[in-house]
Amino acid sequence: MPKQRIHFNISERKILLRVFDIVFVLLALYGLSSEFEFDYFTITKENWTWVFVLGLYISGFGTVFELYDLQKSSKFEKIITNIVITSSVTVLFYLLTPIFTPFLPSNRLQIFYFYLTITIALILWRTAYIAFIISPRFYKKVLIVGEASNIKGIIDGFNDVDPNYIIVGFINCEIQPDENIHYDGIKEYGPNDIHKIIEEEQISEIVIASYDSNSITPSIYRDLITLLETGFPIREYTQVYEDMTYRVPVQYVGKDFYKYFPFSRINQNKLYLLYRHVFDIVFSLVGILFGLVLVPFILLGNIIANKGPLFYRQERVGKDGKLFTIIKLRTMIKNAEQNGIVWAEANDSRVTGFGKILRGSRIDELPQCLNILKGEMSLIGPRPERPYFVKELFKIIPFYETRHIIKPGLTGWAQVNERYGASVDASLVKLQYDLYYIKHRSFFLDVNIIVKTFSTVIFYRGQ
Repeated sequence: MPKQRIHFNISERKILLRVFDIVFVLLALYGLSSEFEFDYFTITKENWTWVFVLGLYISGFGTVFELYDLQKSSKFEKIITNIVITSSVTVLFYLLTPIFTPFLPSNRLQIFYFYLTITIALILWRTAYIAFIISPRFYKKVLIVGEASNIKGIIDGFNDVDPNYIIVGFINCEIQPDENIHYDGIKEYGPNDIHKIIEEEQISEIVIASYDSNSITPSIYRDLITLLETGFPIREYTQVYEDMTYRVPVQYVGKDFYKYFPFSRINQNKLYLLYRHVFDIVFSLVGILFGLVLVPFILLGNIIANKGPLFYRQERVGKDGKLFTIIKLRTMIKNAEQNGIVWAEANDSRVTGFGKILRGSRIDELPQCLNILKGEMSLIGPRPERPYFVKELFKIIPFYETRHIIKPGLTGWAQVNERYGASVDASLVKLQYDLYYIKHRSFFLDVNIIVKTFSTVIFYRGQ
């Protein structure tokens, strides 16, 4: 077995970021209080609640402001703004909760030192993270084994997911390979060179990306068995794809589909379903009250820049394929579909000026709290689609109607991860996210979606 490279998996890097964000901040504050006349924040046994609350705020607001997005964390120019926002909001909330935090110091300049120290500590740690953890020495080099006809689509699925996951090349496992198939930037190796490639390229993992396992040649099969017996990591593509992208690759799921969709265990969890039902009722009531407070402002904006009906009703497909009428604040011009049903697009010209504000802030979705209260929708779930598009997508995308086994949601795993679904390809990606949620939904995943939804609203990404 070749010597393995050190590599931090996605989950390990996220834990690393969270832990050392807090560690660097606490070390910096400890040094500040030890070396200078700074007594607003001191680390002692008696003040453990101060430390706990600060760590909680940094981790919580860091999540909201995307400090733990690995793509952004790998580029300093993208993460610096999020660091400043996170430290600013953290300090603000820390000052506003004196029950659990220190009382305001008489010397107000200490507040500035407190803020500056937190910001600099986070910047220094993230600079070190980019310089060392995201460097080539920690790359995971991967070799793909599969049919050449599927390779490009498979490799594209890993693009932009993990900057440290590097696909070195592939081995075509077809018995009668097509010599005319070539891909730019993707190196093809011979089947007999698998051990040589692993040694020379320092391969950390082999991913089997064969749609039909019977297509793997006997010689490649023997080599894989030999490697497996030495403890070399060999994983199946759909498993790796799901672990890395948090999506279910339905386009590569074959006749053994039942292996990928163990939904029944989740749907029959009575305690989880009870929590969801109670939470939906509470949220819908709060959402309706919040909407009533905004009504005067919405009416004024509608009169000035969105002339026409205030509400918009449209038929959508709900749980088990049942139709219901969704309620939204109108954001498009009147008679927007007078020329027929078309996909809504990003920067759609039919959206009015006031409608852009409603969409960006997600306020246009508030009336759907009535749908949640009526039991037609839930807070979290796949977004309900129009019957016309459901019929069309069902013909093209495998397992599309599987998303209807749970209630549609006001927000969801696809909505917080994918910006817009205005094509068949985008609908496929959103379906992959939806099926991942249905397969893995839990209290913690729901909390993750709610936090990401806050990020969507804060960064004005609603569409």
